[in-house]
Amino acid sequence: MATVLLVRHGRTTANATGLLAGRTPGVALDAHGRDQAARTGDRIAAVPVAAVVSSPLDRCRETARAIVERQAVAPPWSVEDEITECDYGRWQGRRLDDLAKEDLWRTVQSHPSAVVFPGGESMTGMQARAVAAIRRHDAEIEAEHGPGAVWVAVSHGDIIKSVLADALGMHLDMFQRLEAGPASVSIVSYGASRPRVLAINTDSGDLSWLAKGVHAGDAAVGGGAGAPAADAPAPRIVT
Repeated sequence: MATVLLVRHGRTTANATGLLAGRTPGVALDAHGRDQAARTGDRIAAVPVAAVVSSPLDRCRETARAIVERQAVAPPWSVEDEITECDYGRWQGRRLDDLAKEDLWRTVQSHPSAVVFPGGESMTGMQARAVAAIRRHDAEIEAEHGPGAVWVAVSHGDIIKSVLADALGMHLDMFQRLEAGPASVSIVSYGASRPRVLAINTDSGDLSWLAKGVHAGDAAVGGGAGAPAADAPAPRIVT
C-alpha cells in the first residue's frame, strides 16, 4: 500500500488578516508561510517521494514547489482540481469574525454534514470529491511505483480534515475535532481492508522512517514497537 503525506499550504496573507480566502485567485503565502513551506520541504526531503499532487490554487502550488525543490531527485508533480479549496460561495472573501455571527456558522461547527454554503457547495460534496481524488491518486501511484511508495498531496485545511475523517471512519459531523495547521503534515496509508492514520497535524519531527516503507500487515495487538530508529539494527530473532 502506498502512503500519502497530506500537507496543508503555508500561511497566507488572508490567514494572517482573518479573511476566508476560499478560491479567490492570487492569494499567496506571506513571508512566514514561505518559511513554513521551506521547513516542511526540509522535513520531507528525508523521504524520496514518488509524486507531488497539488490543489490548483497559488498557495498550494507555492508549497508544493518548496517540497519538490528539496527532493534529491525532483519527483513529477501535477495539479488536481478535486482537492481544491471548498467552494464557500458568498462567504468567500469575508472576515471570519463577521461570519461567526451568522446562524450557519454554528451549523458548520456542530453539524457540517447539513451545510450548503450560500451560492457554493455542500460540505458532504467537498468531502466526497476530495476523498475520491486522494484514493484514486493513491491507487495509481501504488500501481506504478509499488506498495512502498510515498507521495504528497498539498491541499487546504477543510479538505485535509475531511480526508482524515474518512480515513479514521469518523462521521463528517465530527471533523471539526481535527486540526490541520499551516504547512502541517498528516500521514495516511491506505490498504485493501482499511486505512491507517499514522500522524495528524505535525509540524516537526523526523520523517526518515517513511523511506523504508510502511508495514502492510495486521495491526499489532498492544500497539507494537513502532518504526525503528534510522540507525537501529534489524531486530534479532532468538530461537
